[in-house]
Amino acid sequence: MTDQLATVADRIRRARRLTVLTGAGISAASGVPTFRGRDGLWRQYRPEDLATPEAFEQNPRLVWEWYDWRRGGIADCRPNAGHDVIAAWSQNHPQCRVITQNVDDLHVRAGTCNLTRIHGSIWELSCWNGCGAASWRDERVPLADLPPRCSECGGLARPAVVWFGEALRGEDLRAALGATSCDVFLTVGTSAVVSPAARLVHDARRGGAFTAEINPEETPASTAVDVAIHGGAEAILPRIAALI
Repeated sequence: MTDQLATVADRIRRARRLTVLTGAGISAASGVPTFRGRDGLWRQYRPEDLATPEAFEQNPRLVWEWYDWRRGGIADCRPNAGHDVIAAWSQNHPQCRVITQNVDDLHVRAGTCNLTRIHGSIWELSCWNGCGAASWRDERVPLADLPPRCSECGGLARPAVVWFGEALRGEDLRAALGATSCDVFLTVGTSAVVSPAARLVHDARRGGAFTAEINPEETPASTAVDVAIHGGAEAILPRIAALI
């Protein structure tokens, strides 16, 4: 592993454009449950029951009770060393771009710059009726009313996250695809099975980028990248940063 760490560190040191894609695994050490790990939330709940427009239309209170519970579980979580390293890279490297699949906003709390949250934020709400009101932030735990209401039209509010069966926002998708034009592309703590995020590392490699994966377990991307390092981001990223 020492040689792999040195290789990745050298590539990052020499990179003009660095892109980092993160998934649920980077937040696991902060206490945020993952969905697809051995103790993932999907082992207790079916996503089609809780994270789809159809589920919300059928039972908005049930969906909001689950999201309110999730917000409560995340509220006291803090960025870990992996978040901190990525935040430092984004602050010190003008061409560093960070894409996250996570909705916990721990990257935001860490001070990450040039961040694209392709699946939205669990701390933001939007109008279910699409009245045109901009999304708003509400970090109260628990929320005062379930389900919450839109302050503009009085209709139902929904979590401002991308649910199963929904497309990414156009501006976020464009930013993510644009970030594959880079010299180094790191995928950190992702399952590499959720599209379109799963294809980004492949797009980057086809464009000539050096690609590396950091994840405790093998994923479908492990055999496709130039370097695959098995370990938690909170341990591996500080070791790479120390070598740069």
